[in-house]
Amino acid sequence: MRKLFGVVAGLILAGSLAACGGASTDTAEPAAAPGADAPLKVGVNPVPHGEVLKYVKDNLAAKAGLNLEIVEFTDYVQPNTQLDEGNLDANYFQHIPYLEEFSKGKDIKLSWVAPVHIEPLGLYSKKIKNVTELAQGASVALPNDTSNLGRSLKLLADNGVITLKEGVGVKATERDVADNPKGLQFKPLEAAQLPRSLEDVDAAIINGNYALEADLQPATDSLILEKGEGNPYANGLVTVPAKVDDPRVKKLAEVLQGPEVKKFIEDKYKGAVLPAQQ
Repeated sequence: MRKLFGVVAGLILAGSLAACGGASTDTAEPAAAPGADAPLKVGVNPVPHGEVLKYVKDNLAAKAGLNLEIVEFTDYVQPNTQLDEGNLDANYFQHIPYLEEFSKGKDIKLSWVAPVHIEPLGLYSKKIKNVTELAQGASVALPNDTSNLGRSLKLLADNGVITLKEGVGVKATERDVADNPKGLQFKPLEAAQLPRSLEDVDAAIINGNYALEADLQPATDSLILEKGEGNPYANGLVTVPAKVDDPRVKKLAEVLQGPEVKKFIEDKYKGAVLPAQQ
């Protein structure tokens, strides 16, 4: 009887373990790496990133052995969260300071791959024609993410509009404004809202991609504009650490930094967007 009970108990225990996945004679196969012809899903902002990537898809991808799938986003958050969650293989919309700030704030790990282009930040207005015309107490909208806020304040300081505390540079916040002779009122806004804010403020500092989407031409419409030379804010290709060595990601980086893309950027944007590889 004891022997029979032991056999039955053993069968019940084995069945329970199998149901819970705790015991199985099958060995799980490791996930296969994507093939060289597998689609590479890349998240972008529509302009100029989406336009650059569409040029690559239509003209260069086949020869490079790339099967590109372009996914567009109109904000600066979703391309990174979707990449982190595995819904994208890479993204192309941001610079290193923003990547570092975002990764730290969201406690995620993303990896920089390669710089592609620079979008000079500019000051725009529908109410004045020259930065010297900013009135006492004028309202100036700025991007509210930390990296671009500091970059905006530095642009104003570089052009003599305000003075920043010694050594703060692009890490400046509103608390680092040492002298504001015109008493400018700063209004931090989400970057995508800045072009629309031109109706409500005296001037706004707008990221290059959003300026282009709003049919603003940085080279001619801005009151002041960042210089491209020595600019640390190149937008580039980003992926997750596990895909840094993915041959498809490496090949895309190579193509994006190649002479054909450089010429496309120069011809299409005429100084509004600059190739990172000069």
